[in-house]
Amino acid sequence: MDLGLRDRVYVLTGASRGLGYATAEALVRDGARVVVSGRTAETVAAAVAALGEEHAAGVTGDLGDPDTGARLVTAARERFGRLDGALISVGGPPRGTATGTSEEDWLAAFRTVFLGTVRLARLVAGSIGGVAEGEDAAIGLVLSTSVRVPLGGLAISNGLRPGLAGFAKDLATELGPRGIRVVSLLPGRILTDRNRELLPTPADRSAAAAAIPLRRLGDPGEFGRVAAFLLSPAAGYVTGVAVPVDGGVISAF
Repeated sequence: MDLGLRDRVYVLTGASRGLGYATAEALVRDGARVVVSGRTAETVAAAVAALGEEHAAGVTGDLGDPDTGARLVTAARERFGRLDGALISVGGPPRGTATGTSEEDWLAAFRTVFLGTVRLARLVAGSIGGVAEGEDAAIGLVLSTSVRVPLGGLAISNGLRPGLAGFAKDLATELGPRGIRVVSLLPGRILTDRNRELLPTPADRSAAAAAIPLRRLGDPGEFGRVAAFLLSPAAGYVTGVAVPVDGGVISAF
């Protein structure tokens, strides 16, 4: 199946590894070009080298930094000459309960997870400009199943990510007349570094898998292929939705 991604250009945050990197791999495999970002120069450089320097560029930066978004957009236009969308992902906020999490941790996560995502989505939307008839542009937010089902011990994620899903739905309605689609992705237990941290032992992972209808943890590549499809013109009539990639954990339909 041709996804229509050849020569399209996307910026991806939190993409030097994990779900963002898996999506970058899927996009590049289908002919797209990507600008990937991460917090450390070493991991960004390694990601670009693995993706191929003819297909990828890298930007080191934190989504909480107001300058990061502009640097990503500039890199896309200067290196590849266009911008067709973005996948916006940030690392998981620290563990903690609703009452046991400090106000400082709430504020720090809000600035990065929430405000950083909103800022970049708005910037990308403004930078894409008008989309010609027959073309396609898309913005994807990587959130979590905590949008639908709160996760124990992750109060900040439970508090902030549902708000971002609401923002994405509102943004989809606003940008639809301009031909820009907006979707949310809700990954579940996928074996990234984050879930290796949350599930440090084989017993932890087995217990988590037992609660998943497919009875296994997901592979990052499975998420990346779904995300690449949703960003692609092949999904050109899909917008304003939150798509679980969770092995069936969310029971609502």
